[in-house]
Amino acid sequence: MASTWQPQQEGLAELLQLFRDSQVSESEVQERIASRLDAVSRIPDYANYLVLILTSMTNEELSTRSVAGLILKNHILFHNDLISPESYEYVKQAIIPALSLPEDMLRRTVTQVVSMLMAILTPQAWPEGLSKLGELMGSQNFEEAEGAFSTFAKICEDIPRDLESCEINGVKPLDVLIPKFLEATQHPDSRIRMHSLNCLNQFVTSGSPVLQDHIDTFIAALFKRASDEVPNVRRFVCQALVLILGSRPDKLVPEMDNVVEYMLYSTQDKNDDVALEACEFWLQFAEEPLLKDNLRPYLPKIAPVLLKGMVYNEMDLLMLGGDEDDAAVPDRAEDIKPRHYGGGAHKNEHLEDSADGGASGQGKSRAAIEAGLDDDEDDFDDLDDDDDEDDDAISDWNLRKCSAAALDVMAINFGDELLEILLPYLKERLFSQDWLQRESGILALGAIAEGCINGVQPHLPTLVPFLINSLKDPKPLVRSITCWTLGRYSSWCVAAETPEHQQQYFVPAMEGLLSMVLDNNKRVQEAGCSAFATLEEEAGRTLEPFLEPVLKTLVFAFEKYQQKNLLILYDALGTLADSVGSALNQPEYVNTIMPPLIAKWQSLHDTDPDLIPLLECLSSVTIAVGPGFLPYSPPVYQRCVTLVHDNLAAAEAEMQKAPEDQDIPDRTFIIVALDLLSGLTQGLNTLVRDLVAGSQPSLLPLLGHCITNVEAPVRQSAYALLGDLAISCFDLLKPYLPALMPKLIEQIEPEPKIENVSVCNNAAWATGEIALQYGSDPELTQWVEQLINRLVPVLLSTKSVKSLSENAAVTIGRLGLVQPQLVAPHLEVFIEGWCQALWDIKDNDEKDSAFRGLCEMIQVNPNGAAKGFVYFCNAVVRWTTPSAELNEMFRKILTGFRDMAGAQWDVQKAQFPPVIAQRLADRYGL
Repeated sequence: MASTWQPQQEGLAELLQLFRDSQVSESEVQERIASRLDAVSRIPDYANYLVLILTSMTNEELSTRSVAGLILKNHILFHNDLISPESYEYVKQAIIPALSLPEDMLRRTVTQVVSMLMAILTPQAWPEGLSKLGELMGSQNFEEAEGAFSTFAKICEDIPRDLESCEINGVKPLDVLIPKFLEATQHPDSRIRMHSLNCLNQFVTSGSPVLQDHIDTFIAALFKRASDEVPNVRRFVCQALVLILGSRPDKLVPEMDNVVEYMLYSTQDKNDDVALEACEFWLQFAEEPLLKDNLRPYLPKIAPVLLKGMVYNEMDLLMLGGDEDDAAVPDRAEDIKPRHYGGGAHKNEHLEDSADGGASGQGKSRAAIEAGLDDDEDDFDDLDDDDDEDDDAISDWNLRKCSAAALDVMAINFGDELLEILLPYLKERLFSQDWLQRESGILALGAIAEGCINGVQPHLPTLVPFLINSLKDPKPLVRSITCWTLGRYSSWCVAAETPEHQQQYFVPAMEGLLSMVLDNNKRVQEAGCSAFATLEEEAGRTLEPFLEPVLKTLVFAFEKYQQKNLLILYDALGTLADSVGSALNQPEYVNTIMPPLIAKWQSLHDTDPDLIPLLECLSSVTIAVGPGFLPYSPPVYQRCVTLVHDNLAAAEAEMQKAPEDQDIPDRTFIIVALDLLSGLTQGLNTLVRDLVAGSQPSLLPLLGHCITNVEAPVRQSAYALLGDLAISCFDLLKPYLPALMPKLIEQIEPEPKIENVSVCNNAAWATGEIALQYGSDPELTQWVEQLINRLVPVLLSTKSVKSLSENAAVTIGRLGLVQPQLVAPHLEVFIEGWCQALWDIKDNDEKDSAFRGLCEMIQVNPNGAAKGFVYFCNAVVRWTTPSAELNEMFRKILTGFRDMAGAQWDVQKAQFPPVIAQRLADRYGL
């Protein structure tokens, strides 16, 4: 088929017309073309037509041929199972010669197709393709050579591991390719120099043995190209040095003086891409702890260059727009970044201070700076993943953000040592008449907030009023960055050691940020709202006396904000509710905040993405307001149940279709609806019972589907709701538990995958709440042994995150409280780990019930506690204020062990750590 295949002229003509029409922007035309192409893509030789148009239809417009090539690339990627072996052969034979096409646009498209073929087929399975590309690298025809290098650059980016691991006829391709790439770094044509450097860079971080064998030659080649006249080549030189610093710093340390001078020079390059790539060097340098002493001598040179990089350049200002008041201008759809939501987690009191949630994110400094400089994030620690989704160039990682992030990390590592270097520059910038210099100084002050806080603190009585005054600056960009920086110092503003401190700093900062919430510039509104949310978190209950003006400001913002900033406003209101809690449950406050929320709620369709942050906001508000939310609860509750039902049904319907036709609805609607139902249940407590009993469709069967959902965040939120319902309306839940408990038990595992950690956490917590409600009911006994067999390994696993061990311990204790006869026989196995898991957490009701359970188990099986008795004693004396009932249980057990020990008690007690022995004597007279 590869050599004899001929197209059907009618089909070819139709495809050509479709590709010509694809240049038209009307949505109806685009939908018609997409529908037709989806149908014809199932034709076995569809790929043949595409490659024919791309490579051979010379009479067609270049754009038409390029469209065919890009569709071919996507067809290979997404529908390679539809391509027959014969069709693959035809495509492979036709595509490689097309690398010599004279048109740059087509050659770039061919490069993408070849690299995609190589990725799908693998180099091992297409050795002739790899061999031919290697031959073309040395071609005298420039187009062929450039096409081959360009293709290798794409292949090295996409599948470096495949190239490293494959072996063809006893030869490893990289043994041949790496020397060719190194030689080509000196090629007379800059494009080939650029491609070769790009290829080599892909193998630095992977630690490729072949490249490591040539690392000295590579570094020498980089130095030769360091002053290349073409910016793109210099950019790849800088990138290589950054990568080598991260993977083989030993190779750069001997030449560090020269490398630092070159990178300082390059960080100030007129080409933005070169400058950014060079600036990454300082971020990499600062983030490597082992290089701290190597970095220190260069700080006086690096710091001013970073400050210089933090000043807006002309392109930044052009992209950001003018100084106009634009609050009344509707947002464009492309201005609104997609937001990502996970499942809800039950906020156990003893977990709130725990930092190890089981998942990791990007580097904190980069994230923090990105959040502040975009003014698009609502929390200091939000990640910057969304920026890849945004076409707005100013939202991309740039020199300004990279410089600020590098300064942030250096501040954390060097603290006051760096501050001493920075102070003269900061003073010059902060009080400059040039607003651009002043703005960059405020940014720098925010960037060093964490690392240099000790040295900055004596200056804050001057700097904070300066920042508050800067909120009145006529330039929106100055007001905007001032909001972020003030947010970074909000903990100092909040730390009201005296009433005077509060009046002098906290109140003006709060009032200043609230005024920015209502600014007439949308960027300032966004920054003000985000910074105020940070202040709320720091202030907590300190905000209670100011709730009336705060709420009035936020409610007024509902009338003023366009769509994008509404998302941040929802977060600020939700954060306020989390911060002040039940203080929000006053009729005047409820009547202030609920009308605008309900108005938005009623205006949004069930499929509107803007409903998602509103639901999240309401989750926090319902918990804080509690019973005060009851008048608003029936329609909110019913809509949440409907959202869960409809989205589950839609997902089920889509799953019945062929995989290529499936369009699974966004799981996020289910997650946030479940979270709001949790909020309602926690807030209303037993008052939620009538809502659960009367809902149509019924919530509880839906919950059964959610706790087995394929998506972990859905299960996570479902188990949180399950535990809340057990507390509030157990009689309604109980008939469903025989079906739900086996599924719940399956979720408790000692080493869950990272995405399942929070699922396991919530399932374990829900089990404990269910156990408390069952009490001594014999129905619970059928699951106790299975639960203990699941929970104890979780508790004792060295790989369990702290919160998971704590939840497992609490639930074991609660099972022991209600079914001590069944759990006590296992006491010897887990008592030491159990006490260790819970002795550091703060006193609360959950801890109390768990320890009462432990005491019940010790009463049943005192011998099981003997081995771990010192651990028990340590856990007991670490309590601050145990309840009277628990304290009496402790006394009874301790005196019982003393009496059993008899004359040996003093010997045993002498072996205790002195602090434990002393506290036992002080509290219990032992």
